[in-house]
Amino acid sequence: MVDGICLREEEMSSCSGAPASYTDNNNKARSGSGSGSGRGSKVTNAVLKALCVAGGVFLIRKFTKPTTRQDQTRIVAEALCGEKSSSEQAAGHPMTYFNLRMLTCPATTIVNGSRVLYFEQAFWRTPKKPYRQRFFVVKPCPKEMKCDVEDIAEHLNTVYLSKCEKGRRCLYQGSTPLGGFPNSWNGATHCTSELTIYRNGEIHCWDRAYDDEGNQVWGVREGPYEFKPAPTTTFRGLSFPLGFSSSSIGNLQSKSV
Repeated sequence: MVDGICLREEEMSSCSGAPASYTDNNNKARSGSGSGSGRGSKVTNAVLKALCVAGGVFLIRKFTKPTTRQDQTRIVAEALCGEKSSSEQAAGHPMTYFNLRMLTCPATTIVNGSRVLYFEQAFWRTPKKPYRQRFFVVKPCPKEMKCDVEDIAEHLNTVYLSKCEKGRRCLYQGSTPLGGFPNSWNGATHCTSELTIYRNGEIHCWDRAYDDEGNQVWGVREGPYEFKPAPTTTFRGLSFPLGFSSSSIGNLQSKSV
């Protein structure tokens, strides 16, 4: 920076038409008086560079801060919330998939960071008559487990979710543990669930049940239901249906703390 200014001044002097003796003497005077300022400017530049490097390191650390399991719990809970439907999938495969409506909304947050969500599922044409209603507890996995987030349906099952690898469309995916959970509907003895949460807000879930001999007795065989976000979603005026109350949430809180 200082050297550049000196060069400019020298070029201007040589072009001014001044005598050579004047130019030489002027240059000598300037070179003598500018040596101290040059050293000072270099020190200043070095300090500024050091500050820039330190600031860059700070910003990198700030924006690349590792995501904690509590953060991941929040991300999963927020991704599950909203109104979603399988209308697009049902239109393309009407003999395999129903047009279903999934509605999930936040109920409360527990002291340990777990999120309680109210969930209901109904046929799209009869949204006020849900055939499936439950509470989910989304909580961090215990440290000894390899998963990141647990998705617990009260008295039913638990899905263990892990963060998807970079470059994939999904955010989180997981399933029930090996062997699933007990289920007695339609001759079943146990059921399994798979859940995938995508970056675009889609939720893919696949629930299946089996008998003692391993035969599938209910659930879609071809693949998971694909629920895509509805255009607009609002939770205003939503009230918990019969059998779901604040006392139910209190029970979940006491079990999860």
